[in-house]
Amino acid sequence: MSSILLFWQCGSVLKSRHLELLFFLRLSDSVFYLLSAPSFFSELFLILQPRMLMTVDENLKPLSVPVRVGQAVDVVGQAGRPKSITGFQTHSTPVILAAGDRAELTTEKYIPLSPILEGFVILRKNPDYMDDQ
Repeated sequence: MSSILLFWQCGSVLKSRHLELLFFLRLSDSVFYLLSAPSFFSELFLILQPRMLMTVDENLKPLSVPVRVGQAVDVVGQAGRPKSITGFQTHSTPVILAAGDRAELTTEKYIPLSPILEGFVILRKNPDYMDDQ
């Protein structure tokens, strides 16, 4: 197992603080571990969040609706309203989206206020929706 241990001490960058970065890189597994980081890295980590879809109603109460999650398809320039995903699975919100995944609502009972179904999406009841039963 080939491993590289890289230790970098940069006290001259900021005179008031002595920053230390410790990186451990395992080449055989192509995994990069960040063991110790200065404050600007920790602030960067705070803004990272997973790709997800969480639906709420107009009063910002969580709303569980069925969605299709699948691989995104480029539909630019196609006539009509083509499907924007392929190989989908049906889930109820909230859901985690993988890289390259896209979600679309299964039912027309709700209208999303955002054209992109990612993150927190506010849904409004569709006034034209008629229940089949």
